[in-house]
Amino acid sequence: QVQLVESGGGLVQPGGSLSLSCAASGFTLDDYVIAWFRQAPGKEREGVSCIGNSAIGAYYADSVKGRFTISRDTAKNTIYLQMNSLRPEDAAVYTCAADVRGYYCSAYGFTAGYTYRGQGTQVTVSS
Repeated sequence: QVQLVESGGGLVQPGGSLSLSCAASGFTLDDYVIAWFRQAPGKEREGVSCIGNSAIGAYYADSVKGRFTISRDTAKNTIYLQMNSLRPEDAAVYTCAADVRGYYCSAYGFTAGYTYRGQGTQVTVSS
């Protein structure tokens, strides 16, 4: 059974950092694209970043480029999202998602429906 479990959310001050984890089970990360989405109250869901295999690489939304870094640990079957220089507008529920279609790691893919999703983890950025 495919399962994605996020962790690492919490409260951080503006300018601070957080590292989110997305632990996958029931499938092998190497075969899937993994993306992070976020949704704040009253706002649409936004694709933040995604990562595929070495041929696909990683993709970042303009809003987080240069501040967020996505990475994967194949041995642990886990994806990480390192978030630095956090801003109040980064506050949201962050959810990871997985899909076997490699081209989903893109701006287009962010608008499409990933096959599997986790439950999310809350990130609050406030002083």
